[in-house]
Amino acid sequence: MVSAERISAIVYYVRDLQRTMTFYQDALGLSISMIEGHDGSFGNSMVGDLDLVFIQSDEKPGRSPIVVFGLDAGIDDVVEGLTKQGVEIVTPVSEAPDGGLTADFGDPDGHILSVHQPAGAPRRKPSAEVK
Repeated sequence: MVSAERISAIVYYVRDLQRTMTFYQDALGLSISMIEGHDGSFGNSMVGDLDLVFIQSDEKPGRSPIVVFGLDAGIDDVVEGLTKQGVEIVTPVSEAPDGGLTADFGDPDGHILSVHQPAGAPRRKPSAEVK
């Protein structure tokens, strides 16, 4: 079960990163930083406590935005719990652009959701905390 208390990010796959960054800066007044990740550059803007992440990709329309639920730890436990409930895991646990861990899964209508935990956090929670 995902016991996420917060949505930590919304990820947008975009065709032209610079065009997208210019739009969000000029039209919405957001401050966007270019960050170097292990897979290349991506744009990032903080809106309150929410990260907006812009990744250049040839993803087809409808694949984004992706709502990301933040975890403090235990991503392996969460993904195993989702699997036991018959949830489709779209992308297994893997390294996120920021060095943390992420996994994507589908809801009943095919919308992609994601979980993310920061770099260095334990992949499993102590057994007393697993839900």
